[in-house]
Amino acid sequence: MDFMEVFTLVTGVIYIVLEIKQKNFMWVVGIVTSLAAMWVFFRQGLYASFGLNTYYLVTAFIGLWQWGRDRQRLNPAKKKKKTEGDVIHLNRLTWQTVVVSALVTAAGTWGLAQLMELVENPMSYLDSAVAVLSAVATWWLVRSYLQQWWLWIVADTMSAALCASQQMWWMTALYAAYALSAIYGYIHWKRNGRELS
Repeated sequence: MDFMEVFTLVTGVIYIVLEIKQKNFMWVVGIVTSLAAMWVFFRQGLYASFGLNTYYLVTAFIGLWQWGRDRQRLNPAKKKKKTEGDVIHLNRLTWQTVVVSALVTAAGTWGLAQLMELVENPMSYLDSAVAVLSAVATWWLVRSYLQQWWLWIVADTMSAALCASQQMWWMTALYAAYALSAIYGYIHWKRNGRELS
């Protein structure tokens, strides 16, 4: 049993529960989870996934600030009604964001895969695709786009396959749980979401 994989699994599950509920503390848990995952992926030689978790570490600080700001925009009077605690703040996804994200995903995957082949990553294309798609999904999460859950369903399913191919069973379980949770997360955010003006 690999302690760091199990630790990442446990903190990752806590992270996804807080993400679904859109709690700012999620970003703090994300910092801890990212550090643990960085260790696990670096040790396996999956450098794109290591880099992705480094990116997660940085965006956790940005997300903490952005969500606090968005929460303030949702409730500027700072008087939280009991029912507003469950309201999910959403930003509208524009077609320009979708186009740019698609271009970044395609070009980023190809470019990163070339780099990963140079460092003899055992799964260069899949590792790169997961890393780039997850990076885009994380940015969409920071911006509170409802559609970020769609990207996570795909990225987490691919991540589970990547981890299974390397016999990282605890990480496979984590990403399978993430993929299933993303389906629920989408439903929860759609039901409880309110777009910011």
